[in-house]
Amino acid sequence: MDRAAAKEKILLATLPHVPTDGWTQRALVAGARDAGFGADVAMRAFPDGMGAVVDFMSAYFDARTQAALAKGDFARMRVRERVAAGVRLRLDLVRPHREAMRRSLAFRLLSPNAGSATGAAWRTASAIWYATGDESTDFNYYTKRAILVGVYVATTLYWLDDRSEDCADTWAFLDRRIANAMAMPKLDPRSILGCCLRALPIAG
Repeated sequence: MDRAAAKEKILLATLPHVPTDGWTQRALVAGARDAGFGADVAMRAFPDGMGAVVDFMSAYFDARTQAALAKGDFARMRVRERVAAGVRLRLDLVRPHREAMRRSLAFRLLSPNAGSATGAAWRTASAIWYATGDESTDFNYYTKRAILVGVYVATTLYWLDDRSEDCADTWAFLDRRIANAMAMPKLDPRSILGCCLRALPIAG
């Protein structure tokens, strides 16, 4: 088994331990054991500690989101529908691990880890835009991603506490946020991003 496959297997086996043990080495070692590896393998897979595990989780679900969206037909969909589909799929994929996502929020709030939240949310937004056909290269590239960061973060925070059937309340909230974002006047993307970053203590 190659290193990337081992990391994925360890991550997925670690996630069920996070609700009890948090994003700790204890959870990682337990996950590695469940995946059939020793603690030494887990430490070699993630030598930079639990922050690297959380970052890997975000990247893993970003990749799965892109792969799933690549199978979709967006040609006849409006932009807001494409984006909503991307955010909804991203949250649907991680739904079995919602408590681990909640714990990642607390982990991101720890000052040494706060900076990586910005990059994680940006990469998620960028993955969704690329997968839904965005090819912009000018300021629109940054504006679109900055706005989607705000939508994605706000929707994720709402989703974490949503107990409605099939997360219906979250999807309604998502539609409202996207409608509001689409109605915004064109602004300097740096200003939009500055506003969004104040809401970024989340792993992704």
